[in-house]
Amino acid sequence: MTPFKDSSSYSVFKDHPVIAFNDAHKIKVATPFLSTTPEDHLVNNIDVVTKEPQERKKLLSYLKTIEVQNTTATSQAKVKFYYHMANIFARLRLYPLAMKCFLKTVPKTAKEKSRQPESVTDTDSDQVDTTEEGYLAINSKDDSLVNYHAVALKLNRPVESKAITYERIRQTFDDGKEAVAYAMLFHVKQPVRGKRKVFVLNNVGHTFITLIKYNSDYTYTSLSVGFYPKKDNLLSATPLIPSTSSVFKDDSGHAWDEVLGKFISKRKFEKIQGLIGQYNGIKYNLSKNNCTDFGIKAAQLAGIGMTETYGTWPLGRGNNPAITGQSILEHKFLNTDPGNADAIFMDAFSAIVKQ
Repeated sequence: MTPFKDSSSYSVFKDHPVIAFNDAHKIKVATPFLSTTPEDHLVNNIDVVTKEPQERKKLLSYLKTIEVQNTTATSQAKVKFYYHMANIFARLRLYPLAMKCFLKTVPKTAKEKSRQPESVTDTDSDQVDTTEEGYLAINSKDDSLVNYHAVALKLNRPVESKAITYERIRQTFDDGKEAVAYAMLFHVKQPVRGKRKVFVLNNVGHTFITLIKYNSDYTYTSLSVGFYPKKDNLLSATPLIPSTSSVFKDDSGHAWDEVLGKFISKRKFEKIQGLIGQYNGIKYNLSKNNCTDFGIKAAQLAGIGMTETYGTWPLGRGNNPAITGQSILEHKFLNTDPGNADAIFMDAFSAIVKQ
């Protein structure tokens, strides 16, 4: 393995069997074998690093300056490295950074390479062109994002979700900034991680989505939204009285077990916003219109299809987080848009992600 030549080199990756950084901050590949540092090891180190200002600075500095030689081995190593970083940032709930790293792993077909640059905001294509990719490079604005969240960063430890109005959701993205790309993530928190158990006592799990708008000034706007019951009485949203009022909540700090992500077009983004508007004030129903129904509809609009999301429980049946999460773990999802089948990001705490 290529040794470190710079004593200040970033310590998290110094023992990586495939990737090491020299003083020019270039990835070196020692062998064609693609064994990698265990993801959990990286996650544990990143959790510490993000709380140290100097270490955060080094991490983002490396991500900005990484260069890879154009060979098959280095290309594969780069994909592995960036997918790991996407996993890590997703687990730190830094979703805009996670999708930026994931974008670097998506292979471009010959058709995509030959296309003339056109804005994703003007078409219904989910592909991100070279022009937009420039705006999605790791940059100094990402330093601010990591620093802002550094104090609160605790891996997958739940944060209480607070009610948010539809007007606030809409205004969040109506920020007057020119958009260059959009992304959506679909999150599932199972009652029991990695199990088809639909409920445990009063824990039925949760499904929610995250919307991201990347701007031409290299900033981004991100918000996680969940559809919740607003209990009209003690038995509301239970098998005995499944229907009740509803409320949106900001799930930006909500824990999850499985996640899917995808870059989408402006039209798809606006359709998902329209779906949120349709759900504003609509009745919640445990069996027919719950958080998972909302999330699945948003995923379908984004071009993500899933199977086996339906299950049963005493006095009820319907889409639910337990079965939906297992379908993600078993890779029972697909990109319903024509083009690159690898354009869906996946991460899960219950299993090693296939790459």
